This record gives sequence, structure tokens and C-alpha cells, in this order.
Amino acid sequence: MPRPSLLLLSAALVCGAALAQQLAVKKVPPPYTLPTDGAKAYVAYCGSCHGLKGLGDGPVAASLKIPTPDLTTLTRRNQGQFPSSRVAESIKGETSTQAHGSADMPVWGPAFRNMDGRSEGATKVRVHNLVRHIESLQAK
Repeated sequence: MPRPSLLLLSAALVCGAALAQQLAVKKVPPPYTLPTDGAKAYVAYCGSCHGLKGLGDGPVAASLKIPTPDLTTLTRRNQGQFPSSRVAESIKGETSTQAHGSADMPVWGPAFRNMDGRSEGATKVRVHNLVRHIESLQAK
């Protein structure tokens, strides 16, 4: 029998997949998470495409133009160094990501600024904690 936390995370991913589709089509604002909680932010904003463990197997991954990257191999693919700056740039939409069709993933950079009341400090904290969570997913 699945543990309650696993059921909750699974439900969040399913809802996240529906949310990602709504965001892309209707420009619905994303749900609010605390800037200090990178794990919850990951589930809310990244899990629907990248999967709970970062393997690129989220419920929306199959609908993207190119395969969703396995986030657990970022350190290995970067000569043993986790590419914090590059990950932060991707989250903020400062780099081109072909799978999303534009520079934003799908709209996180502007969405984070909007949900944090245009506070650069809160947005930086949010991105930093999300990057730290993705770093914690790295394969050993």
C-alpha cells in the first residue's frame, strides 16, 4: 500500500501536468509556493515535465518537442560540477530551451517575478532554493 506522502506527491504531479497545460494555453497564474521551499516549488513547477525524481519522466514530458532532460545527470554531464548558474538561467528563462518553444520554461521567470510582487530578492531566493533542490537530485 502506497505511503500517504507518495500519494500526495503523485496527485501533485497529475495536477501539475494539468496546470502546465493551462499555463501554456490560458496563461493561468501558477500556484504560490514559499520562496524558501525548493522541494515544493520543484513539484509545483517542474515535476510535471521532469518527474518527481528529475528523470525526465513527468506526465507532460511526452508532449514536448524534444525529450525532457534527465536532471539527475547534470553534474556528471558537466565534468563533476553542478552547473548552478546555468540551471538558474534556465529556470528564469534567460537561456533558450527548445523543448518549451521559447526562452521561458514555460513561463517561470516572469511568473516568479509576478508571484513575488516584483521583488527581486524573493525571486532570487525562490530560484536559489529551486536550484539547490535540483542539485540534491543528482545521481551519486
